[in-house]
Amino acid sequence: MKTIIKKPIISEKATGTSEKFNRFTFAVDRSANKIEIKKAVEKMYGVNIIDVRTLNYGGGKSSVKYTNKGVVEQPSKQWKKAVVTVAAGETIDLFNNF
Repeated sequence: MKTIIKKPIISEKATGTSEKFNRFTFAVDRSANKIEIKKAVEKMYGVNIIDVRTLNYGGGKSSVKYTNKGVVEQPSKQWKKAVVTVAAGETIDLFNNF
């Protein structure tokens, strides 16, 4: 069985949206859809999910190296982020569950 939720994303922006709008951010499997993400978060944290938004990152040419063999371009790592909105009155404690 594949792991849908890889890790929570804890940054200034993610923490601000969790405090203001009750939205939490996770790095998820690239092949997971919104329904699978919703079920995985509800099962893992025991909360009701209202909305799931997904964003795909990477895939473009990001880094250029100058080597003895010439210029080498490397594609950036592809990953997927999910922003999950939790029902009012509920919260996810990211620091005690992982």
